[in-house]
Amino acid sequence: MNKDYCYKANINMKKIEQTFDYNSIEVLKFTIKYPVISMKYNPKAEWLINNQIAMSVSEYIRYADCLYQQAVNNYKYSQTNGFPFNPYEAYMEYTVTYDENCFLSAYVDKYEFTGGAHGNTIRSSDTWELCSGMQLPLYSFFTPGTNYRHLLTEEITKQAEYNLEQNPNIYFDDYKSLILKNFNQNSFYLTPQGMVIYYRQYDIAPYSTGIVEFLIPYATIGWYPQC
Repeated sequence: MNKDYCYKANINMKKIEQTFDYNSIEVLKFTIKYPVISMKYNPKAEWLINNQIAMSVSEYIRYADCLYQQAVNNYKYSQTNGFPFNPYEAYMEYTVTYDENCFLSAYVDKYEFTGGAHGNTIRSSDTWELCSGMQLPLYSFFTPGTNYRHLLTEEITKQAEYNLEQNPNIYFDDYKSLILKNFNQNSFYLTPQGMVIYYRQYDIAPYSTGIVEFLIPYATIGWYPQC
């Protein structure tokens, strides 16, 4: 296949938004923003990627049904016991971070508020090779035999030390050991500037810090996006 046909994908963002009521009271607001890709001369890859995204969206829609029942039960309990009820919220949003040189990369944040002190966000991500439509694991971006976990965590630790000097208390005291312990080889995505490795809420830092990202330049890993 001519790689010019899979250099990049055309992306159309879609939105699903719905409010769930119980006894005329809003108990859940539900929103999904997701990409639909088109590749005119590569229908197989187009189908593979869109199908994976569609399955993730469908799974979240099914989850909304369970969350709605939970919200209804919480609402009933609040009415019975005289407590205030705060409507639930579920939000799923894809952000495309790279779409060129035959690669597509994106992360998806799932935010959920169920009436506590604050909501929580869970992030996941996917990177695809556009010619084949196949999802790429982290190790595929390194020369075979490379201890990429050590290479990445060493660079992350250096960046974290610098960040801490600029902004004290942004990480837990034992952040260095947590960087190693909570390193997740699925938690990455591509950007034009380099590869981003991220840690979820509470992995290495308090809630106030949020999701922690580390940009690893392509020169550091010895790989550059190209067809």
